Amino acid sequence: MRALYRFGPPILLMAVIFALSAQPDLNSGLGTLDLIGRKIIHATSYGLLWWLWQRALRTATPWPAALITIAYAISDEYHQTFVTGRHGSPVDVLIDATGVAIAIVLARHARRRVTAPRE
Repeated sequence: MRALYRFGPPILLMAVIFALSAQPDLNSGLGTLDLIGRKIIHATSYGLLWWLWQRALRTATPWPAALITIAYAISDEYHQTFVTGRHGSPVDVLIDATGVAIAIVLARHARRRVTAPRE
């Protein structure tokens, strides 16, 4: 049961990402606003995925979770090349990796705040 508690959330998010990537068109028709919004959601989703993997793996270093997350981003973009109306993009992988990097920085900052001595 503990394994489900630890590994269930990142696997569930990966399933949601896979399902959304299998949709032929997620365009809302809002033009540039839609494009920017989807890229922000990309970065946020992969930042969250990194955090969930970091929590599941319980490692002191962020790199194993980052490697899993970025590898999934690459596989997700490859998956999209098989979906009608979608295409895989290396730019999206970079956006996803940026979300991971931001999440790592935020997690380190939060950890420092928690462990910093109080004056």
